[in-house]
Amino acid sequence: MKTSDFFYELPNELIAQSPTEERDKSRLMIVDRKTGKIEHKIFSDIVEYLGPNDCLVINNTKVIPCRVYCHKENCSGNIEVLLLHRKDLFIYEAIAKPMKRIHIGEKLIFSDNMFAVCKHKDDSILLLQFNVKEGTLEAELDKIGNVPLPPYITKKLEDRTRYQTVYAKISGSAAAPTAGFHFTKDLFEKIKRKGVQIIEVNLEIGLGTFRPVKTENIEDHKMHSEYCVVSENSAKLLNEAKRNGKRIIAVGTTSVRTLETAQKHGEIIAGHYNTNIFLYPGKKFNFVDSIITNFHLPESTLIMLVSAFLGTEKTIECYNLAVKEKYRFFSFGDAMWIK
Repeated sequence: MKTSDFFYELPNELIAQSPTEERDKSRLMIVDRKTGKIEHKIFSDIVEYLGPNDCLVINNTKVIPCRVYCHKENCSGNIEVLLLHRKDLFIYEAIAKPMKRIHIGEKLIFSDNMFAVCKHKDDSILLLQFNVKEGTLEAELDKIGNVPLPPYITKKLEDRTRYQTVYAKISGSAAAPTAGFHFTKDLFEKIKRKGVQIIEVNLEIGLGTFRPVKTENIEDHKMHSEYCVVSENSAKLLNEAKRNGKRIIAVGTTSVRTLETAQKHGEIIAGHYNTNIFLYPGKKFNFVDSIITNFHLPESTLIMLVSAFLGTEKTIECYNLAVKEKYRFFSFGDAMWIK
């Protein structure tokens, strides 16, 4: 298939620059895969469609304020650093702008309380070992770091908590699982009272999630690798839910990719994975029955995943309808539930 098969026209004014005032008041397009029926709702209406035969799978990752600035010891001039993946307690994979200014063995000063030494460098990645004089690395990043918002968001985010889900728990991501933005704690309580089972998995989202597809044929695109975990307890609950005929509803494409990575012959295997799974039309889904997601960029791997699940023609139809109905797009935008 061609990358251009996943293009649609999107006016710039439909790219959401800020979140809705109330999380669960975003709009929700509900698409029935079997009948093709499309409904337009408010996200909080989702509770009316869920019941005890449903299982929601959420990605409990937490975004770290991983855009930080430093300068080389005894040198002036700021260097922007993006922390990508934690390798050890004080060691991060990172990229920098400009990369050419950093060399192996150099000391980088981030604050009076924290510095790092470059332990490794190649054409695309740095390995930084941090030293914090007082407190923890996490606490220092909270003080000096910034949330790395997607490049299409140009408006300053006043409340950093709005680029986190309400169930964010395990720090490690450079971007948020944005389909989860629409849930509130109150909405979760209503969903639980309906008998819906909620199970957590974890995938650390890297900045590569925003990387465009530059190949003409989508099969030639190489996915970035992301670290994900399914605990023994979550695997047990997921397999029980599947055996009992529950509908497995993945909240977000990261939950989808985690489940489809961790499954073998339709059963979830607990473990730690580095996944570069690429789901596009023609690929089979072996565990996921339903997806809650946002509206994604044209020609992106995310719209390709949606197309693999819903069908390319129907996906583009839904996206064109969303444009016509003036839905809000991308990270802070509205939601789509493929039943």
